[in-house]
Amino acid sequence: MSTETLPPDEDNWLLDDSDADGDAVQRPSELRKPWKVLIVDDEKDVHTATRIALRGISYKERPLELISAYSGAEAFTELQRHSDIALIMLDVVMESEDAGLRLVHRIRGELGNGVVRIVLRTGQPGQAPEQEVILNYDINDYKTKTELTTQKLFTTTIASLRAYENLVSLEKNRQGLAKILESASDLYQLHSLREFASGVLRQISALLDIGTDGILCVRNENHHSGRPELEILAVSGAYEYLAEAGDLANEPHLAAVFQQVFQEKRSIYQHPYDVLYITSRNRREFAVHFMPQWPLDGVERDLLDVFCQRISAAYDNLYLYNQLRSAQEATVVALADLAEFRDTDTGDHVLRVQKLADAIAGEMLNQNHYPEQMTREFMDMVGMASILHDIGKVAIPDSILLKPGKLDPEERTVMEQHASIGSQILDKSAKMVEGTSYLSLGSEIAGGHHEHFDGNGYPRKLKGQDIPLSARIVAVIDVFDALLNKRPYKEPWSMEDTMKYINSRAGSQFDPLVVKALAKLVEEDRLPVQFGE
Repeated sequence: MSTETLPPDEDNWLLDDSDADGDAVQRPSELRKPWKVLIVDDEKDVHTATRIALRGISYKERPLELISAYSGAEAFTELQRHSDIALIMLDVVMESEDAGLRLVHRIRGELGNGVVRIVLRTGQPGQAPEQEVILNYDINDYKTKTELTTQKLFTTTIASLRAYENLVSLEKNRQGLAKILESASDLYQLHSLREFASGVLRQISALLDIGTDGILCVRNENHHSGRPELEILAVSGAYEYLAEAGDLANEPHLAAVFQQVFQEKRSIYQHPYDVLYITSRNRREFAVHFMPQWPLDGVERDLLDVFCQRISAAYDNLYLYNQLRSAQEATVVALADLAEFRDTDTGDHVLRVQKLADAIAGEMLNQNHYPEQMTREFMDMVGMASILHDIGKVAIPDSILLKPGKLDPEERTVMEQHASIGSQILDKSAKMVEGTSYLSLGSEIAGGHHEHFDGNGYPRKLKGQDIPLSARIVAVIDVFDALLNKRPYKEPWSMEDTMKYINSRAGSQFDPLVVKALAKLVEEDRLPVQFGE
């Protein structure tokens, strides 16, 4: 086997039926990916003559790369190694009388390769009658070796490459559109701008089947914000060193291309400086640089144009999602502030509960506790939702809520109503929002954070995993934080005494796995908040 990319024409002595002008053959661009042509014949002279005949030929500024194989078995190995062979010039009789025909079946059947063009060349046409072969074998042309003059070999080669290019374009469109639909669906699931940007780089790499080297920048119009005009959101591959810099100061040439893209508001293909332009409905502008090995063809550029439109739509979806989420968070904070406003002795209790809830949920995820419940949605929302745990206190009279001493039994009964009241208030609002929300999770927490694992809590005397996981987490945190901080009726406890109490209630008042996660955070000094002794 041998491989050779043919140089410009230096010797046209085989041009026996043409009057080709040597000056007519232009040197193809060395930047262009060559067309791979596989010559399969057991006669070395045939390989030599074919190489001489095809010397200097290019199609659409792309040269030919000739690969030689001397048997059907060797050719099959080369086809497995090179999935992008465009044309096979195939002898029929080699290691067996029908070796070439057997190879055709293997190419179309075993390899499932329906795009490579196969030109059958035979010196013994009686061994493989043309009509029979054309009807029974998936070949594209049939030639006797004696009729393949240089000019006819040129014509056959160019016609085959053109047909191959059209088939590949159709397949690229089909696969590319499928990948676009799949990748856009993935992008719709991403909930942060930087995560979204990284996803775009991955999807472009997959769409074009290229390396992972890439940069995605956003243009910041407000230069007084302290952010660079061209801010890097994501990098990959060879550009990862730019992640810390955050801008393109170390890549002035690339920065100039990015500026040109933003000024002209269009994608620019100046290989190797290919940069896509993406805009969104809220007027945010992005540019993506990637590094294909070869200049992109028309099909690839068209697919990228479609992909950019999908990226824009996906970003608009992300923007609206974040706006909606910010509005929900603002509502939750306002509700929590309302509840805390009347209970001034709790101070920053709800904010500490939020941070602790996020930390304990994270540790439980690390320890693989309740993995089926630790969804991304749950992890994203449990902390913020936890600050609503005492929202029901807005309905408790000041005489009871602000009483400096212990509550009597009747007062205790009234105070305990805050759990049911909070749950009902939030549940009514949550029904206005489809799916899980801060409000629905907050309703679970408000109504369940005073339930006990053994069923002796209130208001519904739920037991074990009948108590929502979010409420079981906040139940531990609520007591943990209350013990460590001063209250009108008590002084703060030490961390040691607090953990002794919490551990002693594992399995009775508290979920043991939640207690285990908290203990791990305390032991490793990873609590997200500080407590005084």
